[in-house]
Amino acid sequence: RNIVLAVNKMDLVGYDQAVFDKIVADYAAFAQSIGISAFTPIPISGFKGDNITARSDNTPWYQGPTLMAHLESVEVDATTAAAKPFRMPVQWVNRPNLDFRGFAGLIASGSVKPGDAVRVLPSGKTSTISRIVTLDGDLDEAIAGQSVTLCFADEIDCSRGDVIAVADNPPEVSSQFEATIVWMDDEAMLPGRPYWLKIGTQSVSATVQAPKYVVNVNTMEHLAAKTLDLNAIGVAELATDKPITFEPYADNRTLGGFILIDKISNRTVAAGMLHFSLRRAQNVHWQATDIGREAHAALKNQLPRILWFTGLSGSGKSTIANEVEKRLALMNRHTFLLDGDNIRHGLNKDLGFTEADRIENIRRVGEVAKLMADAGLIVLTAFISPFRAEREMVREMLPDGEFIEIFVDTPLEVAEARDVKGLYKKARSGALKNFTGIDSPYEAPTSPEIRVNTVEMTPEEAAEHIIRKIMPLK
Repeated sequence: RNIVLAVNKMDLVGYDQAVFDKIVADYAAFAQSIGISAFTPIPISGFKGDNITARSDNTPWYQGPTLMAHLESVEVDATTAAAKPFRMPVQWVNRPNLDFRGFAGLIASGSVKPGDAVRVLPSGKTSTISRIVTLDGDLDEAIAGQSVTLCFADEIDCSRGDVIAVADNPPEVSSQFEATIVWMDDEAMLPGRPYWLKIGTQSVSATVQAPKYVVNVNTMEHLAAKTLDLNAIGVAELATDKPITFEPYADNRTLGGFILIDKISNRTVAAGMLHFSLRRAQNVHWQATDIGREAHAALKNQLPRILWFTGLSGSGKSTIANEVEKRLALMNRHTFLLDGDNIRHGLNKDLGFTEADRIENIRRVGEVAKLMADAGLIVLTAFISPFRAEREMVREMLPDGEFIEIFVDTPLEVAEARDVKGLYKKARSGALKNFTGIDSPYEAPTSPEIRVNTVEMTPEEAAEHIIRKIMPLK
């Protein structure tokens, strides 16, 4: 947080003050443009040793500190962090026996003593510190930079990923943010795709919107962009699937700095810095209702399910899903079929077929299917849904066991030979761009709950196979 402008090789310009002053002025203009308000300029010669450890007679016009004197006296981050409010992300819970329960972590900022009132976030529950435990014995005080185990005076819930903070000045909790993102992957960012976001000891699912702008690192100009490519730096809004405890990166690097991880490859694709939470995240609250999903399901005498049919165009998804729904209707089950083409006539008629639009298409369908499952329905969806990440995103929206992935496994050559709608012919001629299987990829499921081979099965046989697999429904 402290900048030194060390102007080297002053010996090559005869220790000319005018040259030094011009460099300082040029840097000051640049520094102001990127938000650096103060810096310490020092004229030096690494070769001759001028102003490194001792004041040089060659620069009588310079009255500031030597480089080493400044570096040894400047206030460093550890000192600054210790003066801030107490924050400690919980790394793990230590309970070797029934008589001891402690919460271990590295103190990110501030200090703590036994008897201090603390708050656990995001739950907001409060207690006081009873002990500060280390391998070398209990401490009377712990400060930023120390790894300790804290014990509470009360039995309250606290787990890995929670943040223990001073009770009367806690950090914020939110699920929507503006952030600066540095993209580090060869594959461009896909707006709307879910990534793992890791911040401190918290790990959540997050989606990033199209950037507000990217930064030209040479001119600091703000440029319009639809995505972030390799090494791009941009500002964008992101949303997490559940609230996280945070502080702006400018105030706390531990609770403000994050990384994004690709869910399928586990590659770290980006690093970022949170600026602030969005106002809408603070003003929109979940409204609890007395009649929940369990009551809706009980009224229908069935367990809610989402039967997610995925496969190439022409594989038979809609035909088989329709057959399954007819059989469920004969069994007096309450169902609804969401078909890819039908949805694009209404809810998703504003979306095209780019990767970003396909991701948004599935996100919306997933949210609608979840609401229907909350109403106690058995929901059938027939969508190509070509990307594993988005299918997993929908799975994560639901309780365990309610998402059933059904892979309608049909080879490309068979699906293309059927070509009921003439889409493959258009794609091969170049009249239809971004068509799955031709010029856009299809990522087949690796471990679907159900697989049907439409080369070996008729639609009726496939439907009967699926019904047997999902039984019992209650």
